[in-house]
Amino acid sequence: MANVTIGFSIILMLLGVGAYTLSGGASFTALIPSFFGIVFLGCGLLALKEKFIKHAMHAASVLALLALGGTGGGVVKSIQLALGQEIKRPQAAVVQAIMFVLCAVFLGLCVKSFIDARRRRLAQQG
Repeated sequence: MANVTIGFSIILMLLGVGAYTLSGGASFTALIPSFFGIVFLGCGLLALKEKFIKHAMHAASVLALLALGGTGGGVVKSIQLALGQEIKRPQAAVVQAIMFVLCAVFLGLCVKSFIDARRRRLAQQG
């Protein structure tokens, strides 16, 4: 899961840089996905060491959950945009929705990984 986290962090960093570039550098907040990506990268690198994997992956999961909470509004605004309604900062809404989906998938992978690890541990004990 460490490599998945590192890959996920790179995608978030690219999303943030892309959003910032597409905004013409007008909005520093477009880099927010990149900042999250940097923290995820730290978690992924820590998870490469066996003694830190559990804590690093739990931290990455909590970070993904926080990101879901912060980007959920973008999903609603993106749906409104798709329905033809006019919204403020449509580009920001789309980036937030993309980040929401990415974080939801990542969190799902984390939960599956935790379940699989627990099953392996139980199988080894009994």
